[in-house]
Amino acid sequence: MIRTGTAGWSYPDWEGVVYPRHKGANFHPLRYLSHYVECVEVNSTFYAHPSREVVAGWSRVLAGRPNFLLTAKLHRDFTHSEALAKDAQMSATAFLAALDPIASTGRLHALLAQFPVGFQYGASEVRRLSNLHNLFKSLPLVLELRHASWFQPPALNAIRGLGCSLAHIDLPPAWNHPPTWFPAVGKLGYLRLHGRNKAAWFDAKAGRDQKYDYLYSEAEMGEIATRTQRIAKEHDETFVITNNHYTGKALVNALQLIARLRGQPTLAPAELVHSYPELQKCTRHEGQQELF
Repeated sequence: MIRTGTAGWSYPDWEGVVYPRHKGANFHPLRYLSHYVECVEVNSTFYAHPSREVVAGWSRVLAGRPNFLLTAKLHRDFTHSEALAKDAQMSATAFLAALDPIASTGRLHALLAQFPVGFQYGASEVRRLSNLHNLFKSLPLVLELRHASWFQPPALNAIRGLGCSLAHIDLPPAWNHPPTWFPAVGKLGYLRLHGRNKAAWFDAKAGRDQKYDYLYSEAEMGEIATRTQRIAKEHDETFVITNNHYTGKALVNALQLIARLRGQPTLAPAELVHSYPELQKCTRHEGQQELF
């Protein structure tokens, strides 16, 4: 089973491009996306600890979409600090309690721990991953490790021993970035697409939107589809998450991939097709989808 979706849904630059300018009274962006993609990775949890009330709201708006799944990023306190805080257990317990409205129903399928490129393989780093795994062992944990040192046999074996899954990532090439392929690690297949905007990615002055401003070409999406199918052969379940979010490009490429994998056109928002006419080749739109 392959599920494709976007990283997040709350972007001001999606208004009028992904989301309609004129919305119905019951419009919710997550419900709207659930009509087009097969999953969404919650990324707001990376920047702020989630509120149980807000998460319960997500559960309610998705009530009519039983097959739609979510994954969620761990808060950056767990991954971007030099060491886990002394109150990490308390923070993890609170984090999981907040996510319970989607976890207890089976809607939340995995947690993603995204580490910066400076996090390199070493004995203390493996211990840190072990501690993190123990904090969140109630849910499958996927590691996004961006330094090449983690993709050699000793490091891969260490991650296997922890029982975590290791994400494949697509991003601008560099000497210290992960390889495009490595042996399967963990039960869950996971591929994150960050785009290939090399100029902005390595520019310290570039903002988030600039770094993720990249639209994969049709030829590149063919490569991604082949890579996805290869990952899926090694896992019972595979998630593909498009993170090249700026001005809706993540949804464009997600829909293109869904259409390729299914071998037929897929549903798309009329607004998005208007903004990206190349979608006409692989999508269709029905009725007044803007009322979702």
